[in-house]
Amino acid sequence: MKRIFTSVLSLSFVAIGMISIHAQKIQKTNNDFKKKSPQELAQSNGFDRCSFVEYEEYLQRKDPKRMTEDQFEAWIAPLVEKVKEERLTNKSTSGGIITIPVVVHVIHSGEPYGTGANITDEQVQSQITVMNQDYRRMASTPGYNTSAVGADTMIQFALAKVDVNGNPTNGIDRVNMCYPDWAQTDIDGYVKPNTIWNPTQYMNMWSITFSDATLLGYATFPSGSGLSGLTSGLGTATTDGVVANYATFGSTDFGSFPMTQTYDKGRTMTHEVGHFLGLRHIWGDSNCGTDYCADTPTAHTANYTCNTNKAGCTSGQIEMVQNYMDYTNDTCMNIFTQNQKDRITAVMNNSPRRMELKTSTKDVAIPLFPNDAEIKFETACSADNFCTGYAINIALTNRGTSALTSAVISYTINGTPYSYNWTGNLAQDKYQIVTLPVPATATNGALSINVPTVNGVADQRSSNNALTGTFTPPAIAASTATNFVFNLQLDYWGSEVSWNLKNSAGVIVYSGGGYSDVSNPTSSTPLPALITQNWTLNTNDCYTFTINDVYGDGIYGYGGFYNIKTTAGADVVTGSSYFTAQTRALKLGTLGTSEVNTQNFGVYPNPATDVLNITKVSEKAKFEIHNAVGQLVKAGNINNNQVRVTDLVKGVYIITVKDNNLSENIKFIKK
Repeated sequence: MKRIFTSVLSLSFVAIGMISIHAQKIQKTNNDFKKKSPQELAQSNGFDRCSFVEYEEYLQRKDPKRMTEDQFEAWIAPLVEKVKEERLTNKSTSGGIITIPVVVHVIHSGEPYGTGANITDEQVQSQITVMNQDYRRMASTPGYNTSAVGADTMIQFALAKVDVNGNPTNGIDRVNMCYPDWAQTDIDGYVKPNTIWNPTQYMNMWSITFSDATLLGYATFPSGSGLSGLTSGLGTATTDGVVANYATFGSTDFGSFPMTQTYDKGRTMTHEVGHFLGLRHIWGDSNCGTDYCADTPTAHTANYTCNTNKAGCTSGQIEMVQNYMDYTNDTCMNIFTQNQKDRITAVMNNSPRRMELKTSTKDVAIPLFPNDAEIKFETACSADNFCTGYAINIALTNRGTSALTSAVISYTINGTPYSYNWTGNLAQDKYQIVTLPVPATATNGALSINVPTVNGVADQRSSNNALTGTFTPPAIAASTATNFVFNLQLDYWGSEVSWNLKNSAGVIVYSGGGYSDVSNPTSSTPLPALITQNWTLNTNDCYTFTINDVYGDGIYGYGGFYNIKTTAGADVVTGSSYFTAQTRALKLGTLGTSEVNTQNFGVYPNPATDVLNITKVSEKAKFEIHNAVGQLVKAGNINNNQVRVTDLVKGVYIITVKDNNLSENIKFIKK
């Protein structure tokens, strides 16, 4: 598992600053997901075809009240029998064809559209097409079969046309999370909770880069209910959905997409959605086990080759290697059976969140306007140069029926108005990242952004063209020094850390990296020797200090630290916990007191587990907490100088503390 995190420090006779951006504390522990054996991986071209079983085991370890396979099957068995009886007596109450609205969260790390994990709209749409061909057993498509037990499941899928705020969408939610790849524990604990749309209204799908490059996909099994003493969850409402490696999401039958050979026809998601709808592997995940569907011949184990004459566990039967719930390659798969359809119908009629999807209308378009611009905050994966100014990134999307060729973007920071005139050419549902410039003189305060006009006329939808937040530049302290001492105490994983100091021309004047790891450290192992460098800096230049930790957890949690001091030993910058939370600047030269900006409030401990203590606040203080993608997750009064954070998932947050006329944003980690 690798992560990239950047802390930035800017130095000059104008300013020294340090800012931490979009970090997450990730422990150096095992993934906690079991892995396929090398022998199993070798059978599937080195790939883990499906991690459903391992994911289910992981969820059951996390939640002792979670239904076991036997408990779920005891709950669903009579419901499936009811569906069969109704079908055989022509009294089916399944309601005919069910269309499930889908949102696809394209998780990327800032790549341009169509590059790497930021896959194209067309690749996403091809996946929906494949699933419809397969689940509807469409004639003249690869999803058709002539099997006597083959079935049209009567389930079909459509990208959502209405988002969670009631605004138009194309069902593709692009989220820049800056990190290049994700482990399954972090997907469940961070990515999903921070991006999921209401799972009773949308089937959530995630296209992502896995840290485990062998993994193709996995899904959340449906929930059951009605068993005494058990929760109703086989998966919570914050993690429910289907996940795939971006290189197996979609089908090359519909375009030249960057996909993994052999698994490039969209059947990874057909298979995983089968789990989402209640289907199990045809071998029952044990030798000659059961998938609870009588018309899928009992299989010895997973099939990786398309041997259509392989003898089954029962004499005279042939294993159904073409079944979507086997492990064969994409071109081999083409069958859902009637009993699998019965099982899906029972789940859709009875399982929490699945049965609500039957009545969701999020796939039904709302009225559109010719001139409609949508704006959303875009995560910045690298810091701005504090010496020359800052920038605010937004995603500008055309939700109108006419091409979007111009827009006036108005924004106000701490009462000072700014305006940016954008020009371009965006077709419907296409987007562009727009960087709004902010001068270095901008001060901390309320931020508002809106798009009053597009294409020379008033924007026709006000519900998606305005944003609010808080702009927080680095705080400023004073120093007359030009000579500094840089100290770096590495933790045991020195190979993860690198840093450099650049001047205003972008030339590296000091740098470090390529450090060694400590072999097999224990809690009593000494840390590496302190690294110390002397820096001499020009007062007429601007410097940027960058420190990276490729794992993403910094060095503080393991005894490491860094700081920058004057040669007299006075602190200039002291790095913050896990490279997060603090933002500061230093001007070289004499400053007036009006130029000094100190922190008004403090929070501790950071990282926090249960409670954040807030210092220097009155009994009337209030707070708001936003997650790393800008969503408000909690708000209220600060009671007894404390805010409880037990209910937050692990990750990075911004707490806004408001007391009298003061307001301040402070970054913290929930671990």
